[in-house]
Amino acid sequence: MKSPAESPSSAFQELAAANKALVEDFLARLPASAGLDFSALAAQFAIGSAEQRAALRKLEEDFYGGHRLLWSRIVEGAPGETADAAKDARFEAPEWRDLPWFRYLREAYRLNTDFLLRLGELAELEPQAKRRLQFVLRQFADAIAPNNFAATNPEVIRLAAESGGESLAQGLKLLAGDLGQGRISMSDMQAFEPGRNVAVTPGAVVLENEVMQLIQYAPATAEVRERPLLIVPPFINKYYILDLQPENSFVRFCVEQGYTTFIVSWRNMPPELGHLEWDDYVRKGVLEPLQAMREITGSAQANALGFCVGGTLLATALAVLAQRGDASVASATFLATMLDFSETGDISVFIDRGFVEQAEQEYAKGGVMPGSRLAATFATLRANDLVWHFVINNYLKGRAPRAFDLLYWNSDGANVPGRLYAWYLRNMYLENNLRIPGRLSSCDVPVDLGRIGLPAYVLATREDHIVPWKTAYASVGLLGPRTEFVLGASGHVAGIVNPASKNRRHYWVCDAAGRDAEEWLDNATQHAGSWWTHWVQWLRGHSGELVPAPSAPGSAAHPALEAAPGRYVKQAAG
Repeated sequence: MKSPAESPSSAFQELAAANKALVEDFLARLPASAGLDFSALAAQFAIGSAEQRAALRKLEEDFYGGHRLLWSRIVEGAPGETADAAKDARFEAPEWRDLPWFRYLREAYRLNTDFLLRLGELAELEPQAKRRLQFVLRQFADAIAPNNFAATNPEVIRLAAESGGESLAQGLKLLAGDLGQGRISMSDMQAFEPGRNVAVTPGAVVLENEVMQLIQYAPATAEVRERPLLIVPPFINKYYILDLQPENSFVRFCVEQGYTTFIVSWRNMPPELGHLEWDDYVRKGVLEPLQAMREITGSAQANALGFCVGGTLLATALAVLAQRGDASVASATFLATMLDFSETGDISVFIDRGFVEQAEQEYAKGGVMPGSRLAATFATLRANDLVWHFVINNYLKGRAPRAFDLLYWNSDGANVPGRLYAWYLRNMYLENNLRIPGRLSSCDVPVDLGRIGLPAYVLATREDHIVPWKTAYASVGLLGPRTEFVLGASGHVAGIVNPASKNRRHYWVCDAAGRDAEEWLDNATQHAGSWWTHWVQWLRGHSGELVPAPSAPGSAAHPALEAAPGRYVKQAAG
């Protein structure tokens, strides 16, 4: 048998078949209740309002008229491109503009997808069903883009010809490797390793239980603030998103600003611990670390920070402390966190009552939710960036992904207890119970976020596709008047990991809360640079006096168990 490099034609056919299967598999994973049933959609239009039918006739006229005009321009050899095409990074190669066949493919695709998306807008459905339909139509439109297929991507064809088929051979090898590991490679996974070149801020594990290790970082200044800082990252990921490389480590920044900094390193849950629940994480992942760090530092109070679902968990723990009359936390910071789940963005199309009940049945006796499944779902929300870009680069062009610390972390997920996962889906996403005083209980006391009453710093990012910034703004109404809201640029991760030393991007602040998020933004002032500097100035007001830095990690009651980053972060999800 000839190798793919020796037989480019057979390699091309094999890759094209795999290419088609990847697209079909992607579409099959979309929400089942939002399948593209065009016959049902047509029936809905047939009984729709007169205004809807008139709008549909106009849409059809635009569609057929656009195709007639496109065909005539191609036949006549008319040059040029539309403004929409010029802005679309998927079609930057000169062939999309200069060669009639590819120009036709690009423009026909634009007309077809425009028709589909406008059709979704015209559907007269209840809001959630319409949102689900529009989401699936967008995903379908992205999936069928001509640049996603070997036979209709001019860059792929050109590269295959120039390499004598070697690019196709390499693409097939990369595809085979990814099929073996069950996910698309987004970064060179050999380029990084926790403790070697990510998660390298010096420190030691000073507490360990079945859900987490608590890391205390070594001081970088002769004096530190009296009150230590506890960081609670999301438990669906490894903690080192906040301690990547030295130049973009949020943890290192905190240490250098004079804070005795602790972070929770969540365990990658084995199946036998799949029975653990939300309360186990509140108690053992937040309350125990808070108690230990106060004992270690001798400070009566600490500051606490939660990121994403870590912030939701932290808020629950703070409500428990408030109910107990415990004033041991001086301030709280919430980064890209939802406390009110009224509007959860596109992730809501996956979560309905049937989906939640299925998860509850699946994990009724325990087991773990694979971190890879969660990562795949989140990737779907930004499919062009996190799916199709890598399909094209890795498989069609045969180029191994470059080393990128953020995407390495993104591929290094953690398994979550199944019962916790199912409880979280129901009580947060489906029923939105956390915002209702007393609706939930934790650690045997009712949960009321309004009783927390602490100075709070709420940071959202404007392009966040996981925690929409307007949803994060709703936390202001739940946490009370001592809350400062700040809006950062970029998305859920890149907007958080925005080193102050780089002086990149910008953020918005406003002296007064608005009636809603839009009013707040209308009155906000934009500032250049990272929100890190603004936050640390705010935090200093809640951190006490300067005291001598600790000479060693831990204490007699909590001795150093092992050097950071510890064992838990190195455990890979199966």
